[in-house]
Amino acid sequence: MNNVLLIFLIITLIQAKCETQCDNTEQSACLKDKGIEVKQNAKFDKYTRSIQKALANYKPCTTDANDVNCTCYASGIKRDLAPYKSTGFTRKMIEDAGKYGTRYKIYGNQLYREDNCMFPARCQGIEHFLLQLLPELRNMDLVINTRDYPQLHTSWQHKGPVFSFSKTTEYLDIMYPAWTFWAGGPATKLHPTGIGRWDLMREKLEKVSKAIPWLEKEEIGFFRGSRTSDERDSLILLSRRNPQLVEAQYTKNQAWKSPKDTLDAPPANEVSFEDHCKYKYLFNFRGVAASFRLKHLFLCESLVFHVGDEWQEFFYHQLKPWVHYVPLHSYPSQQEYEDILNYFKSHDQLAQQIAQRGHQFIVQHLRMQDIKCYWRKLLKRYGKLMKYEVKPDETMKRIRSSRDEL
Repeated sequence: MNNVLLIFLIITLIQAKCETQCDNTEQSACLKDKGIEVKQNAKFDKYTRSIQKALANYKPCTTDANDVNCTCYASGIKRDLAPYKSTGFTRKMIEDAGKYGTRYKIYGNQLYREDNCMFPARCQGIEHFLLQLLPELRNMDLVINTRDYPQLHTSWQHKGPVFSFSKTTEYLDIMYPAWTFWAGGPATKLHPTGIGRWDLMREKLEKVSKAIPWLEKEEIGFFRGSRTSDERDSLILLSRRNPQLVEAQYTKNQAWKSPKDTLDAPPANEVSFEDHCKYKYLFNFRGVAASFRLKHLFLCESLVFHVGDEWQEFFYHQLKPWVHYVPLHSYPSQQEYEDILNYFKSHDQLAQQIAQRGHQFIVQHLRMQDIKCYWRKLLKRYGKLMKYEVKPDETMKRIRSSRDEL
């Protein structure tokens, strides 16, 4: 049985016994006599109940020994392809979808792409995985969106198929692992050509997190990022009002023109992911779509507060609120931030346990072989839905791996 759940059950049983022996005003003292310190705060009860319920319902994700079936993420692939199960993909559907992304073709175990790629580094990040899988894939046509935003709203007449890295339930795009696992950004002052390979960043952050154990982390909320959305404003304002509770500031982005773009304050310097690990509580917000930072924050083994659940990447559905991270609805108020931070400051062991589970999930289930496995399973299932004979296209150029060019 999960250790945290067992602790809660023991407390509940003792509390029930206390209720039969003590009146309401004496219950806290009764529990304390049993060696259990319980903070009596009605405002906090909802958080405790949420954690209890989440742990009681949680079934850990498991994978097979060789990672060939991607069992953790199979339900997401099935869900994304479900709208096309009965119709499959016709040639006209693919042609119509071409305007919404970059056209690719797998033919004769070779990879081809239309000559124009809007974001070359992003295409490189995608092609790294496609090239590895060519011997296993049938002929198929693909339209892969390299923009940040998904393309196929459910209200539109056009129904795809288009691959996008992120979406909400209002979109029919088929999610794929973002280019950023290998190349293509996001570019920042600290990382002008992009954050860099996920496998290398994992190693780096794992070393940092081990060097900063939980009890040595600063007991403060932390956020650093640009003002992509005003959803982040209330946390920034709380930081200015109560810097002992939260350290959150806006940095410049490409659209920055004046302090107005950083909520009437000078832009702060960017902070490396390694330096994020110094803090116990880390905040994640959506960007234009899903934020690329989320997976990195978990590696710090700090407690992650994830604001809003609308935007998804392919692996999000296996990260469970209150089990792996602390969920907050979109646009929390300053008071809500204060309440949740004060709760975990007074329940430090629970905070650490959630942080450890989030870290463990990412370490175990978001490795480079998991990314490759997802691509494999996705494209094999996708390929079975092709309802026409895929033919060569002389207007496309062949994409070669670095090994081919040697």
